[in-house]
Amino acid sequence: MRDIRNELVEMLKNEVKPAVGCTEPVALALACAKAKELLGEEVVENKMLVSHNIFKNGMGVGIPGSKILGLKVAACMGLVGGKSADGLSVLEGLTEEEVKESEKYLEEHTISVEPTESTDKIYLEVTLKGENHEVTVKVRGRHDNFTYLEKDGEVILDNEPKEMTTENKEERKETLMDKATVAEIVDNVEKMNFEDIKFLLDGIKMNRAMAEIGLKEKTGVGMGYGIKQAIADGELGDDIVNYAMMLTSAASDARMSGVKMPVMSSNGSGNHGLTAILPIAAYSERFPQEDERVARALAISHLITAYIKNFTGRLSPMCGCGVAAAIGCTAGLSWLMNAELSQIEGAMENMIADLSGMICDGAKPGCACKLATASSAAVQNAILAKRGCIVPGLNGIVGRSVDESVRALGCVGDAGMSVTDEVILDVMNEMNKAN
Repeated sequence: MRDIRNELVEMLKNEVKPAVGCTEPVALALACAKAKELLGEEVVENKMLVSHNIFKNGMGVGIPGSKILGLKVAACMGLVGGKSADGLSVLEGLTEEEVKESEKYLEEHTISVEPTESTDKIYLEVTLKGENHEVTVKVRGRHDNFTYLEKDGEVILDNEPKEMTTENKEERKETLMDKATVAEIVDNVEKMNFEDIKFLLDGIKMNRAMAEIGLKEKTGVGMGYGIKQAIADGELGDDIVNYAMMLTSAASDARMSGVKMPVMSSNGSGNHGLTAILPIAAYSERFPQEDERVARALAISHLITAYIKNFTGRLSPMCGCGVAAAIGCTAGLSWLMNAELSQIEGAMENMIADLSGMICDGAKPGCACKLATASSAAVQNAILAKRGCIVPGLNGIVGRSVDESVRALGCVGDAGMSVTDEVILDVMNEMNKAN
């Protein structure tokens, strides 16, 4: 097998980061903060274009510190008090006064946020005009990846992909994960230096703290709070499946309702981070593990999530928590349970057979329901696979190997459901117009 430890560690450092607030509106706030800094004067006119996936995910989600939902108030926060140096924690630094000022700014100004025709899953373009200057900022590929900066017609940064033509339209830059396998990822994680991945343990503290907020009071849907009450009343058992479900959904309840605290994200998503981390945290609480083993389980979880996202796309018509982060988590859990490689792969195949139809209908409080399902399934399928209960090959989209199954999942989620994504957005837009 290839020795790709250094590349995988670098990937973990790039993809596992603290984030405050839902990543899609945060990305817009970040782009607006950068544009305002570049402009250097008061904004007279604004125009913001975002990809359909960003538009969908930011439509109804809570914004940290504010009672107003959605992309526009996040944009105002970026314009009023955001600092681009804070990256995906751009909203964390705003004071209560700046949040109130941002809400007032939204009342007094027209904020133009529209979906663009760009086929990129993650794309944001912010153009600001002042009395003397005009700037354009573009973000593409990752939520904090600036690819284009321009001021008064002068290009400051241009990392935009070259224009597609008939000659190069089939070109695609090969990624590390294109030729990876589950076995290769697990093998490399087992050989990593603990000091290189020790930082992953911070994600447990961070995400566990968010879960505590959702358990203490009924925020958002109250999914985690309700599960806690049901366990106390004896209607649900106090087992590892329900415990993992309770922690993960409680954290999502708090985060999606706009609690102003950071979580450790995974592959560009805070909810992915909750799903990839908290069931492993729950298991290690109930069945204590050494820190080094927990860190390796987390590394497997995050990297398998990245492996799947490589084929489904950063944003997808399918719920990334259900079809990527939860599959990564079940792999990490299986490894933590001392499962054999075939059982780790089997747990992943069970998850593909289980949750592959879960759609993404935007970031919102209701995501806690999906995270409850995803996290409980991750634990359940790891437990079952360890006991040899595994979906056989050539079963629906489950292939002859786990790696074939992952590619099949990617094909269904990317090419197969592109029309589904358009229909979901149309339905959401119509319902919002009706209100």
